[in-house]
Amino acid sequence: MNVKNRWLYLGMGTVTLLFLGLIYAWSIFRTPIGEIFTGWSISQLSLTFTISMIFFCLGGFAGGLMSKSMSLRVRMLISAAMLLIGFFVVSMMKADEPGKSLTMLYIFYGVFGGGGVGVAYNGIIGSLNKWFPDKVGLASGIMLMGFGLGGLALGSVVNSMIGSMGVLAVFRILAIAIAVICVLAAIIIKVPGEEDSAALAELALKANPAKADDAKAAPAKNYSAVEMLKTPKFWFFTIWAILINSAGLLVINSAANISVAFGGTAVLGMIVSLFNGAGRIVAGNNFDRFGRKTSTLVNNAFMLAAGILLVLGGMTGAYIFILCGLVFVGLAYGGCPTITSAYINKAFGPANFPTNFSIANFSLIPAATIGPMISSALLESAGGSYNTNFYAIVGFSVAAAVFWVLLNGASKDEN
Repeated sequence: MNVKNRWLYLGMGTVTLLFLGLIYAWSIFRTPIGEIFTGWSISQLSLTFTISMIFFCLGGFAGGLMSKSMSLRVRMLISAAMLLIGFFVVSMMKADEPGKSLTMLYIFYGVFGGGGVGVAYNGIIGSLNKWFPDKVGLASGIMLMGFGLGGLALGSVVNSMIGSMGVLAVFRILAIAIAVICVLAAIIIKVPGEEDSAALAELALKANPAKADDAKAAPAKNYSAVEMLKTPKFWFFTIWAILINSAGLLVINSAANISVAFGGTAVLGMIVSLFNGAGRIVAGNNFDRFGRKTSTLVNNAFMLAAGILLVLGGMTGAYIFILCGLVFVGLAYGGCPTITSAYINKAFGPANFPTNFSIANFSLIPAATIGPMISSALLESAGGSYNTNFYAIVGFSVAAAVFWVLLNGASKDEN
């Protein structure tokens, strides 16, 4: 049996997600690419990230569908091929062919890069969660911490490489490095067999013996995607997640600028990224220990506290309020994907988790649209002041709390 190796698999999965998380580090590549292709506008460059996020979600959905007929190894190899091709073709862009190069960037970074990351992301999380029925929140938190910190942990290395050899050459190196990591993951990570599943079920019951009789009497239902989409609790949870993520995105993309505006440094603005990673572990631990109801309440409270602290900072000009507010934004925003992974697995069953989880991840698209759009509009109307953004965080948090109450009402069978 491979149960004793599950931590090895988790470690390999986390390292893989660390590299895949570079897809979030578009800001590292945007400036040097813009210096080569000076005719491209900021909006044209920013569209690359939007495309990559859309195809990240679509890739995850495709990966969930593939899980029914393809092994994890095959899916990881498909991802490796997509990322190798995507990043390598991007490295072949030419400054004297700006129109063709922009199309190449959209297709091979946005479609191939985002889609390849989505396939691997779904495969790793969907497979490794099966190894941790007793610690699904912790396992999700560790993996998603790796994914969330990819840009921060590897960003300085990539930045240094760009400075010494140029951004296009770096894309060639990343194409090979990320593909190799995905191939290693395909070789090392296993999916539980029948004997493993039996042993893991025993571990889960030992971790929560109070539910042993319930588990024997009434096994949890495994919802199909269609059945899940028909439940009010899925939609209440999804709207809650969109509101929390949108609140975080009101300031996350401008964290360094906010820090500077209130007397801090751009480096201190990166504290959001650090606590984004920490929030994933905190939320996972809370979910395992206290369940969905408490973990979502704590996460909601973190975002509300963030808004209140940032409002106080905006009113008084005291940087300590701004700093603490950014800490809580990171904790709340980071906790959301971990709770989503653990909740979808627990509430709708592990059998169809890859597909169901990929559907839940589509909440990233409206959040990634709503948050930045409202943030830009508020900044413009306020003449560059962030105070209205801070008020909006409080508003989003209160709205999320309403859907937390509705979710509780639709989830009488859960804690």
